[in-house]
Amino acid sequence: MSATYRIAAIPGDGVGPDVVREARRVLDAVADRDGFEIAWRDLTAGGVAIDAHGVALRPEDLEAAGDCDAILLGAVGGPKWDDPDAKVRPEQALFALRGGLELFANLRPVTVHPALIASSPVRRELLEGVDLLIVRELTSGVYFGRPSELRQAAEGRVAVDTVWYSEAEIRRSVVLAFELARGRRRKVTSVDKANVMATSRLWRKVVEEVRADFPDVEVRHQLVDSCAMLLIRQPAEFDVLVTENMFGDILSDEAAVLAGSLGMLPSASLGERRTEHGRFGLYEPIHGSAPTLAGRDLANPLGTILSAAMLLRWSLGREDAAAAVEAAVAAALDGGARTADLLPAGGPTDGLREVGTTAMADAVLAALAAAQPVAGGAR
Repeated sequence: MSATYRIAAIPGDGVGPDVVREARRVLDAVADRDGFEIAWRDLTAGGVAIDAHGVALRPEDLEAAGDCDAILLGAVGGPKWDDPDAKVRPEQALFALRGGLELFANLRPVTVHPALIASSPVRRELLEGVDLLIVRELTSGVYFGRPSELRQAAEGRVAVDTVWYSEAEIRRSVVLAFELARGRRRKVTSVDKANVMATSRLWRKVVEEVRADFPDVEVRHQLVDSCAMLLIRQPAEFDVLVTENMFGDILSDEAAVLAGSLGMLPSASLGERRTEHGRFGLYEPIHGSAPTLAGRDLANPLGTILSAAMLLRWSLGREDAAAAVEAAVAAALDGGARTADLLPAGGPTDGLREVGTTAMADAVLAALAAAQPVAGGAR
C-alpha cells in the first residue's frame, strides 16, 4: 500500500498562487512517479484572508495546517493592505503560523548553479564553491518585541520597537545550526552585533556554551555589518550561518544575489515536532508577493519548487523524490530555460530562452519525466 502524505497549501497573495500552483504540479508528478500519494488541504492566509474573513489567518485554518505533515506557502502581502495604521496586516499570518506551530528556525540554503553564474552581478571567481546555509531564528527578536508602537510625545511623534531574546530561544536555533554543520563542512559562523546590543552579547555567550558540545565544529563570531560585506567578497568561505531574526531576514535576501535571483531561493521553517514521516515544517520561497507580476505568467517558480524539494526531504522523509526534483530543476536550467529574472544583463544569449512561470515548471516536469526513479524509496 502506498504512503499518503497530507500537505496544506496556502497560496497567499500576489504571485503566491502562481508559484504554488506550479510547485503542486511538480509534487504531484514526483508522487505519481515514485509511488506515493499527496492529500492536499487548501487554506487561506494573508491579504486574501483579510478580505474574506477580516483576519490574516483564522484559528481554524491554523489548526488545519497543524494537522498536516507539512505546509507549502506562496507569499503574503501587497500594496492593497499596506496602510501603516491598519490593525490587521497580511504579515500577521506568518507570525501566527510560526508562533502557533512552534516553528523556531528558518533554513535558507544558498547555492550557485553553474548555469546561472552569468545571472549574478558578483564576479565569477567569487562564486566558485558557494554552498552555504543560513539558520535564522524565527520566534523572537525585534519582530516580536513589545512594546512596538507609535506614540505622541511633547516633542512630536516617537516610535519604539523592543528587542527581546531568552536564552532558550537562542539555544535551540544554535544547537540546530551546529547539528546541521556536522553533516556539512563543520563550520559555524554566528552573526551578531555584540559590540552594541545586549541581546547579541547574550547570543554570543550561548553560542560559546553550545560549542563545548560540538568540539568537532569550527566556530567563528562575526558582526552583522562585516558579515554583510563578506557574504559578497568571500561567500565560499561560509558553511552554516546562524543568527537572530532580523539579521537573518536581511542577510538571506542579500545572499540571493549570489544565486542569481531572489526567485531561486527556497526555505524551510522547522520546529521540534515530529510526524510519523519526518519533521513538521512550513516551506516557502524567500521572495515576496510581487503583486505587479501576479497572474501574468512572469514569476519565477523555482524557489517554490525547490522549497517543495525541501518539504519532501525534511517533512516527508523522501530523499529520493527531493533529489529528483532538485536534479530536474538543474536540468531545466542546463537546458536553457530562464524566467526574466534569470536572464543575464542585456537579455537572452545563445542557448537561452525566456519562458514564463508555467513553461519553466513544464521544463522541470519534462526533466523529471526523463529521469529514472531512484531505488530505495523513503529514508
